[in-house]
Amino acid sequence: MFALVDCNNFYASCERLFRPELNGKPVVVLSNNDGCVIARSNEAKALGIEMGAPAFLFEKKFKEQHINVFSSNYALYGDMSSRVMTILSKYSPDVEVYSIDEAFLKFDGFKLFDLKKIGEQMRKEVTKSTGIPISVGIAPTKALAKLANKIAKKFPKQTGGVHAIDTQDKLIRAIAFFKIGDVWGIGRQHEKRLKAVGVESILDFTLLPEDWVKKQMSVVGLRLQKELAGIRTLDLEDTKDKKNIAVTRSFDENYTEYGKVKERVITFATICGERLRKQDSCCNVIQVFVHTNTFRPEQPQYSRSVTIDLPYPTNSSMELAHFAVDALQRIYKDGYGYKKAGVIVMEFTPADSKQQMLFENSDPKQGNLMAVLDKLNKALGQQKVKLASQDLDKVWKMKRAKLSPRYTTRLDEIITVHCR
Repeated sequence: MFALVDCNNFYASCERLFRPELNGKPVVVLSNNDGCVIARSNEAKALGIEMGAPAFLFEKKFKEQHINVFSSNYALYGDMSSRVMTILSKYSPDVEVYSIDEAFLKFDGFKLFDLKKIGEQMRKEVTKSTGIPISVGIAPTKALAKLANKIAKKFPKQTGGVHAIDTQDKLIRAIAFFKIGDVWGIGRQHEKRLKAVGVESILDFTLLPEDWVKKQMSVVGLRLQKELAGIRTLDLEDTKDKKNIAVTRSFDENYTEYGKVKERVITFATICGERLRKQDSCCNVIQVFVHTNTFRPEQPQYSRSVTIDLPYPTNSSMELAHFAVDALQRIYKDGYGYKKAGVIVMEFTPADSKQQMLFENSDPKQGNLMAVLDKLNKALGQQKVKLASQDLDKVWKMKRAKLSPRYTTRLDEIITVHCR
């Protein structure tokens, strides 16, 4: 059996932890540079605030509806997530941290235990120890555990925040109740294709011929069909190392000069290199993208990306910066105000066993140089020692006008308790 534990409205719940007066009131959290809504409390959802809503378009509504708005406080969210995951790891030796607010737990060998009671204990302990409310879904497969979690959230009074699909009757009722579009892993195109052949519910999907599903949706779709029918095809994934690394940022203003965009892309490439070295990996592919501000349709719009196969695997910040600039030169166009750029590295190989190429290879001196660079930055602070092509005076600061204190990670921002 699997359990999916999901923190309810996680970012909004974190903001309420040290502000109890916000309980029962609408709360939204904004993305980097206070761009758009990325988290909403149930009260904010009820007021019609949509996920991804541009903040500048909703400023009037935020004020009129007395909605509490916060900038992203990643230090707080990351620390609270770590605390939640530490508690969950006490209940099973097999845990996959699926995202900052979700985790799968595997309960193989727990046949003599009441898993619903275990779920209730997890929920009680997490809420008591961290203040973060969670929902727990338990089922024979990961896809059904996700579905069980939806039921726990959708019917909190009936389920108490914990629901187990542990009988065939409960399985049939669950997959008959939910629409095919509610399935984890079914995108819009597949939803349209399935509805065209009369599939409305998840139950309808499980009854389709396997050959048709495999032909129309590939092996991935066939695995999902089996999962929803109660047949395990997915196991916990090893999340120790990332399969790709992306560093993307929105700019504080529109950049119209190539030099400014270039400096940012170089900085993003160096950060990718740091993260690769941290997990002892090298990349073989790099992608660079740029785009203008899509929320300003009155301005000229342009968006482009390019992917380059590297001549050799590397994790050197200097070499990655060189390749990133080469990629940027291929896609950059004058006459536009760029609002965002990013660098993504992919196709990893272990750093200690990278294959040597015939004509060109990474400079062997780069490894020692990068080790010294990482050591200095660890001692002095992130990005204190930079490449000459970076802006030595520029420290990347997001626009976070509504940032709450980092209560749990900074002593100078810890909560003050007044006693009488």
